[in-house]
Amino acid sequence: MAAIPVYPWRLAPEGLATRRQLRAKGLRPGGQDVAAQVERPRRRRGPLVAYLYSIEHAKPVRPMTPAKRAALAKANTARRTCPECRRDAGYVIPASLGMCATCAYPEEQRAA
Repeated sequence: MAAIPVYPWRLAPEGLATRRQLRAKGLRPGGQDVAAQVERPRRRRGPLVAYLYSIEHAKPVRPMTPAKRAALAKANTARRTCPECRRDAGYVIPASLGMCATCAYPEEQRAA
């Protein structure tokens, strides 16, 4: 396996971008291999690594289909619905509570 080029942070050559940078341009890697990586040093741990892809070989992002949009809406609704009282909480229910704040802290809601 050939080693990929490693560049210091902010010194990658033109024509390469991270996944996030590609997405901002409306592109995706499209199955291409990692072209290079950048490393950002940290004081007490190993460096942060970001993989770079060629902008030239990137493909456009696939458009959102109606079925995918409906599935996403259904998943987001499920994240907002309290399993205890079955109401839409108006926010994404935290995994640490597992239920809306009203159900998790009923004593505090009565006092207010």
